[in-house]
Amino acid sequence: MQFIYNIFTQLAVLVLKFVALFNAKIKLFVLGRKHVFSEIDSKLITTKPVVWVHVASLGEFEQGRPLIEEIKKKYSNHQILLTFFSPSGYEVRKNYELADAICYLPMDTLGNAKKFIAKTCPSVAIFVKYEFWPNYLLELKKHEIPTLLVSGIFRENQIFFKSYGAWMRKSLEAFTHFFVQDEVSNMLLKNSGFDNVTIAGDTRFDRVQKQLEANEKLIFIEEFAKNSHVLVAGSTWPEDEEKLVEYINNKANQNEKFIIAPHNINKEGIEHLKKSIHKKVLLFTEHETQKKEDFQVFVIDTVGILSKIYAYADVAYIGGGYTKSGVHNTLEAATFGLPILIGPNYRKFKEVKDLIALKGCISVNNKEDLASWLTLFYEDELSRVEKAKITKQYVTQNLGATEKIMKTIDKVLTL
Repeated sequence: MQFIYNIFTQLAVLVLKFVALFNAKIKLFVLGRKHVFSEIDSKLITTKPVVWVHVASLGEFEQGRPLIEEIKKKYSNHQILLTFFSPSGYEVRKNYELADAICYLPMDTLGNAKKFIAKTCPSVAIFVKYEFWPNYLLELKKHEIPTLLVSGIFRENQIFFKSYGAWMRKSLEAFTHFFVQDEVSNMLLKNSGFDNVTIAGDTRFDRVQKQLEANEKLIFIEEFAKNSHVLVAGSTWPEDEEKLVEYINNKANQNEKFIIAPHNINKEGIEHLKKSIHKKVLLFTEHETQKKEDFQVFVIDTVGILSKIYAYADVAYIGGGYTKSGVHNTLEAATFGLPILIGPNYRKFKEVKDLIALKGCISVNNKEDLASWLTLFYEDELSRVEKAKITKQYVTQNLGATEKIMKTIDKVLTL
């Protein structure tokens, strides 16, 4: 099976090069990997030890970030090599200041894996959540490099736990330790013969708590939001925006204000959203010349400030729940103690399922559901405050994953 996997991987490289001719995102995916090895040569100092952190995309980067910060603080002589699989993560964080080298992970061919490990010689490799590349894992194991999975999530339907998945299950033997988020993942691994497992939780809780403690003020949001009920809608897709716009146009009163931060901020999409709203709309890219309090809707057509904006919300709506990929990050809103509304596709995400069960997060199936809940929250402050307490307490109770994982990293890096 490993042989067949390697053939398919080589074919995938060729197919992606062809698709890149017609698809902008795949073009970034392919071109971004073209000069990885020369970038590593130019940015890493061969005489300094390397900590390799690999993430799939932006969400996983946020899970790895608390560990990177701690490692950099405690081991200043170590270099951080940060690799991404997806362009959507790399393009946003390619200038992250705490990493010494940031690049795409070359495709998981046997040749790439051998060359990558030989060039970087990491003291420890840290994979975040669910990145499993057999050739890289095989090479790490061959060189006896300590390898950790952090904030891991396993599900019964994954190939590791199928009768035909023995070859992939064997690749998991490369991991020195698994730090998983829940008991289900723990039991799946232990039932497959892995005893090197700790339920540590999700490092994102520590990350969002740091954002809360930073308490960075956004004066322009204060000016916009003052003396109003504020809904912050984060990472919205057109399917989310359609329902929000219906409410804004037909049900919202003058005391309600809306901050919408679309997932994609392409010019055409922003312009379409603005035109569909019948209330006064302010764009972030125009705000410096405007009197903010005169507007009812603020569209954030930039990246990097959404997590700070939640501090000014009374209610949060998190987008993605009407798409195939599912709802986006709810923890950034939860850490500020907000009732959260989402679409119906959330079952891949442990924290969302937890918040739904606790009734701090509500799944809305349509525009009528959305309107009903917003009306309730604004008319019944007790209900809103009760759900806000639930989300805040949930975050507080799940802090500490970073500290647990760092104990193992400390042992590895001080050997």
